[in-house]
Amino acid sequence: MRTLHPRPDAMQPDLLGGGSGAPAAIHRLFFALIPDEAVAKQIETVATGVAASQLLRARMVRRSRYHATLHFLGDHHELRQDIVRAAISAGGKVQASPFDLVLDTATAFHGREPPCVLRSSEEPAALQTLWQDLRQALVLAGLGSHISRSFAPHVTFAYSRGGLPPSTRVEPVAWRVEGFALLHSVVGAGEYQLLDAWRFQSR
Repeated sequence: MRTLHPRPDAMQPDLLGGGSGAPAAIHRLFFALIPDEAVAKQIETVATGVAASQLLRARMVRRSRYHATLHFLGDHHELRQDIVRAAISAGGKVQASPFDLVLDTATAFHGREPPCVLRSSEEPAALQTLWQDLRQALVLAGLGSHISRSFAPHVTFAYSRGGLPPSTRVEPVAWRVEGFALLHSVVGAGEYQLLDAWRFQSR
């Protein structure tokens, strides 16, 4: 597994600052698959088509924020460097090869603003193996209490403001998955920040 270099400021405790009296920031950590620009554009095209064909009233997700979460490591009042270090250590222990993921179904999850997502009708076994191997590495790194026991891979493209849209098949988006990343975000503030990333090695 080859590690990609994170941004130089990736390990700063609070990247967005905030003056006194500001609402407490919520720092979110998670592992995710990130599509390259070509795949992200395909997702955006499909998402726009779904929104138009279903007359969807929704808050659309920016293309730069498309991702498929592997493991969510919780919301915190600060960027927890202990969790970051343990997560980076766990990520570096995962061995995997590139695989293909085809997103061919648009559906939605229940919620106050139901997430509208793209999913695969046939999830590749390699994706489940990646999730399991990363989960085991996180448990061994002492982060078992932070992670989920279930996995429903998807890419969120919008949040519905008009009820739960129906599931529908869409033009397939072929995604060659070649690695995964550890991301940090401050809820409601800007883009995700790349903390570290790993590329799969072809076998």
